[in-house]
Amino acid sequence: MKKISFLLCCVIVVAGVVAALQHGRKSENPKPARAKETVQKPVASEVERTPDNNPVNISEQADALVKKMTLKEKIGQMMMVGFYGTKPDYAINNLIREQKIGGVIYFDRNMQSPKQVAELSNTLQHTAAAGQPHHLPLLFGTDQEGGEILRMRSKVSPIPSQQVLGKSATARGTYNIAKINGSELAAMGIHLDFAPVLDVSDQDSRSFGSDPLKTYQFGQMAVKGLNDAGVTAVLKHFPGNGRAKTDPHLDTSTVQAGRTELEQTDMVPFKKMIQNENGSRFFVMVTHVKYPAYDAVKPASISPAIIQSLLRDRLKYQGIVISDDLEMGAVSNHYSFQKLGKEAVKAGVDILLVCHEYGHQKAVYQGILSAVRSGEIKESRIDESVRRIVTYKLQNQYPVKVNPATAAKTVGSSAHKKLVEENHS
Repeated sequence: MKKISFLLCCVIVVAGVVAALQHGRKSENPKPARAKETVQKPVASEVERTPDNNPVNISEQADALVKKMTLKEKIGQMMMVGFYGTKPDYAINNLIREQKIGGVIYFDRNMQSPKQVAELSNTLQHTAAAGQPHHLPLLFGTDQEGGEILRMRSKVSPIPSQQVLGKSATARGTYNIAKINGSELAAMGIHLDFAPVLDVSDQDSRSFGSDPLKTYQFGQMAVKGLNDAGVTAVLKHFPGNGRAKTDPHLDTSTVQAGRTELEQTDMVPFKKMIQNENGSRFFVMVTHVKYPAYDAVKPASISPAIIQSLLRDRLKYQGIVISDDLEMGAVSNHYSFQKLGKEAVKAGVDILLVCHEYGHQKAVYQGILSAVRSGEIKESRIDESVRRIVTYKLQNQYPVKVNPATAAKTVGSSAHKKLVEENHS
C-alpha cells in the first residue's frame, strides 16, 4: 500500500513539473495573434453588384458608369450584331475591340454543338473584358422560338412551335417547355431569347393563335419560364405582325387597320404584358411593318409616333426597346444603313439589331456617331438608352464564363426531351 502511495505521489509531482514548463514556454514565446484575414476582391468591375442589390444603388452606379463612357463606347453598347462562323472572325473581334459592341446574336452558322457554343460565348466574353475599359459583359441572344425557328435543331430539345403549343398545350405546359428552353440557352451562355411571338394570328405557325387573351396568357407563361431559367424574353413584333401580308424580311408591308381595331386585338397581348408584368424581365422588339393609323410614312421600327408616343407614353413601357434586324428588306430596301441607324435612335430604339454584314454594321454605327457629332441627335438621347442597357446588365449580373461540359450534358438531354413531350401532347 505504501509502495502504491509513493508511486501516485511521483506521478503528481512529474505532472506538475511538466505543466509548469509548458506554462513557461507559453509566457516566454507567446503565439502571435492571428492576423485578420483580408479577402482579395476580384479585379474591380464597374458592373459589380452592390451587397444589398438596392435599386437606388444600381441606378446610381449606372449613372456614374454612363458618365465615364465615351460617345463611341456608348453607341457600341446600343448595338447587337451577328457574324459568320463557329469561331470569332476578324469582323466580330474588331467590332468588340474597336466599336465596343454590347451584344451578339447567334444563328445556326455559329452553332455546331452545345460545348462549342459555350466555348464561343466564353471566348467572346474574354475579348470584351480585355478590350472594354468598363468591363461590361456582352449580351448574347438567339431566336429560339420553337418549331421552324429552332437554332441547332439536331442538338437541342425539340421545342414545339407556338402554334402547336396554342393548340395542344396548357399555359402551365408552355411554362415548363419555356423553362427547359431557357435552361439550355443559359447553359451555352445565351441571355436573351427573341421570343415569345405575341402576334395574333391563326395562320402563322409562330403565333399562339387568334385569341388575344390566350396569346397573352401563354406568352406570360413563356416569359416566366425563360426568366426562371435565367434568360430574358423579347416580346415581338410590336405592335403586332399578325395582319401583315408581306414578309418584312423581303419588303415593306402595311397594316391598314384603324387604331381601335389594333388596340382591341393585335396590341392586347403587349398591353397586358406591360400592365401586369415586371418590365425589366423582358425587352420589346419593334417590327418593320407600317401602321398608317399611327404613322403614314415610317415603319414602326423608326417611328417616334409608335415607339415614343404609343409604346413609351401611352402604354408606359420603360424597359429596353430593340429593333428587328435592320438588314431586312422592309427597311434596307428603302433607307441607307447610315440613315437607318440614326432614324431608329431618334425614334426611341435602345438596341439596334444588325445581324449579318460587317459593312452594314459599321455603317449603322457611323450613322449614329455622325448624327450625334453634327447635333442632329443629342448625346442625352444616347445616354437615355445606354442607362437602360447598363442598368439591365447591373441588375442581372450574368456569368461571363459558362461550363462547356455542363452545356453538353444539359442541352438536348433525354430528361428534357421527355418533359417536352409530356407537356404538349
